[in-house]
Amino acid sequence: MDDRARRHAEILVEDCTDVQPGDMVLLRASKEAEDLVVALYEKLGEVGARPTTQWGHARAARAYNRAMDVDDYETKAHDLAAMEETDVVFLIGGNGNAFETSDVPPEKSQAASRANGPILEERLGKRWVITQHPTDAGAQKAEMSTEAYEDFVYDAINKDWDEQREFQAQMVEILDPADEVRIVSGDTTDVTMSVAGMDAANDWGTKNMPAGEVFTCPVPNSVDGEVLFDKPLIRQGKEITDAWLRFEDGEVVDFAAGQNEAALEGILETDEGSRRLGELGIGMNRDIDRFTYNMLFDEKMGDTVHMAVGGAIAECVPDDQPFNESATHVDLIVDMSEDSYIEVDGEVVQRDGTFRFEDGFEDQ
Repeated sequence: MDDRARRHAEILVEDCTDVQPGDMVLLRASKEAEDLVVALYEKLGEVGARPTTQWGHARAARAYNRAMDVDDYETKAHDLAAMEETDVVFLIGGNGNAFETSDVPPEKSQAASRANGPILEERLGKRWVITQHPTDAGAQKAEMSTEAYEDFVYDAINKDWDEQREFQAQMVEILDPADEVRIVSGDTTDVTMSVAGMDAANDWGTKNMPAGEVFTCPVPNSVDGEVLFDKPLIRQGKEITDAWLRFEDGEVVDFAAGQNEAALEGILETDEGSRRLGELGIGMNRDIDRFTYNMLFDEKMGDTVHMAVGGAIAECVPDDQPFNESATHVDLIVDMSEDSYIEVDGEVVQRDGTFRFEDGFEDQ
């Protein structure tokens, strides 16, 4: 086994989730990620935890959803009961075919998301982390050799997270007390939102691995303007390109896409909350230096921002602030590397991908 997989497992168990003796641990993974699952079991055994694994099978999921009647989706009571008894969840990406479910009708994907809502809500109250194991399929999707992709994944994961936390803390200090954020990119994106009263979070490895972003939640009814998400999104096996959203009083009032617009519409039609933003994230992981068609990595790129339609993030929303509820949470990315800036309370804090606390900002 690659020693880097063992280091990956160590970070997940010790740093991300702080697994304790006797913890009930659930792993959800594909067979392609077996090496990481084995490394995790080894580490969990050393700790004295109690793991179980749910092996994902995209072909089976496709067959099931295509056969289901859209009105027959219900929350799986046994899955919900299992989640209630779980202390820690590891969600491990690395499927063989990212497009396996591309011919599942959008209305069925929406119904499945709604049915899974209570399980998702329960899981979000646990210690959990989403991660990725490097696979041949991931390399192919990223248009990289297998060896180069493995290096890319492990460079983004097996790093000094204390140093990364300190780097990102500079952005938290700017965003946490802020009232308004404006995102501008070229002549296609100009959107403002209030973050007044919301908390900014420093993601250095507690929920995502790789980590590398600072995020907060907009006030739900405050978002105004339009955004062109110029990085593609793969959702339910469909590649959505050039997703464009126009917001008024916080709600999407118009939308378009260069490709698979129906899939975008399906996301927005999930429920009432899916037409509002639940997150604003700012990518800050400089070891993620290329787009790989993997949202877990792509949203952390240091010259991007992402916005998620759907559910807000509980840690960013104090009890006295409005919380956007939805059964979905879908991130979309804006490239901020050229002709772009982030403005916080009227002051530019990032220009063309460079933060004001980084060398070169004044030269941009």
